Amino acid sequence: MSKRERRTFTAEFKLQVVQMIREQGLSVGEVCRDMKLGETAVRRWLTQADEEAAGRPGIGKPLTAEQQRIRQLEAENKQLRGDVDILKKASAFFARELR
Repeated sequence: MSKRERRTFTAEFKLQVVQMIREQGLSVGEVCRDMKLGETAVRRWLTQADEEAAGRPGIGKPLTAEQQRIRQLEAENKQLRGDVDILKKASAFFARELR
């Protein structure tokens, strides 16, 4: 028995699938059969899209460009806060050394 290779999908593709279900009124099962997708993955994409539409980050990789940018900025913000903490500690250390 050979393992199937894990497929990856772009955020654009995932959004297209979500739109097919939401806007065209197709069922999850129909879309999954037609496109040979797993129902669990598609349902996860639907949940992610709902979370992002509500302004929350969701649990998976972001689907929309806006959420991708927000995640990127949050990561950058975290890094910068860590850098500031290190600089504060270093300046306090050197201030003690000068006394």
